[in-house]
Amino acid sequence: MTRHVLALTLGDPVGIGPEITAKTLAETAGAQGHHGIAVGDPVALRAGARAMGLDVEVRVVDAFDVEPAGPGFIDVYDTGVLGDGMPAWGKVDERAGRAAIASIEVATQAAMERRVAGVVTGPINKEAIWAAGSKHLGHTEMLGELTGVTQQDTMFVVRNDDAGGHHLRIFFTTRHVSLRKALDQLTKDRILASIRKAHTALEVFGVEKPRLAVAALNPHGGENGAFGDEEIEHIGPACDAARAEGLDVHGPIPADSVFHQGLVGRFDGVLSQFHDQGHIPAKTFDFDGTISVTVGLPILRTSVDHGTAFDIAGSGKAGHGTMLSAYLAAVDYAPFVDNIRKTYGS
Repeated sequence: MTRHVLALTLGDPVGIGPEITAKTLAETAGAQGHHGIAVGDPVALRAGARAMGLDVEVRVVDAFDVEPAGPGFIDVYDTGVLGDGMPAWGKVDERAGRAAIASIEVATQAAMERRVAGVVTGPINKEAIWAAGSKHLGHTEMLGELTGVTQQDTMFVVRNDDAGGHHLRIFFTTRHVSLRKALDQLTKDRILASIRKAHTALEVFGVEKPRLAVAALNPHGGENGAFGDEEIEHIGPACDAARAEGLDVHGPIPADSVFHQGLVGRFDGVLSQFHDQGHIPAKTFDFDGTISVTVGLPILRTSVDHGTAFDIAGSGKAGHGTMLSAYLAAVDYAPFVDNIRKTYGS
């Protein structure tokens, strides 16, 4: 049996990353077909395990192809930043920022060199990485530089067990801009490009003959221009152009129903027009189970979709559900790594 090795970055070592990583690794230790290895400082992973009350031994490894030790052991690849000195929980710290950056760099390099099948990233603190000298806004930009990619997209994955375990993927035409700026960016060409990229991503991640829905922007889909003309001027023409290219695209469909239709299995993916349009239904349906996949990188990368939670870091109160979901999603997508490299590699 092929064993897929996955690198889990600890994120900021004084946030909840070490806790939720330790819990995830403890629960999956001894599983068949995959082996998760934390990437970061052992002192942080041990602190996280203690905070969560886990009865596990942290084993330091110097390679990613080691045999799993089995239940009761969790592995960490030491990045060597903190040594034995753990900074205080829940405070912005330059050393913690350096540790977070190092874990991302080491894990990404391992994925690029095929020593691991993919990377699962824990939450980082932007102030901390900036204090450590990083010029990046966050994970996405850092991963882009490390892999030589300038264009990446986000794919949310939401699983509905009531629909036979159907996976809905949510994509975004616009993301981290104000709503006002997002409206200005919703042109036919941009929407059509987003449709094409979403369709490609669905194929890359194993969906045969993808069915993609495109969300409308205005109430009731604009009511033929009574509530706005974006559907008439931009979204509808983009959908028509995609269908003319042979893509199975449906829409624009009013946003108050399209995500439900996707969740029950009518569609494999939904293209959201702006950030919160896609985030709100996904996180309302399953906050802990919604995970993020970065599309466009030549490596597999899944991620939690929450922050460092400095207010509860070190208390053992952090829920690890999203990290576990991100890890299991990486397990599911590991067989498609060759597709990812072929499609998005340089």
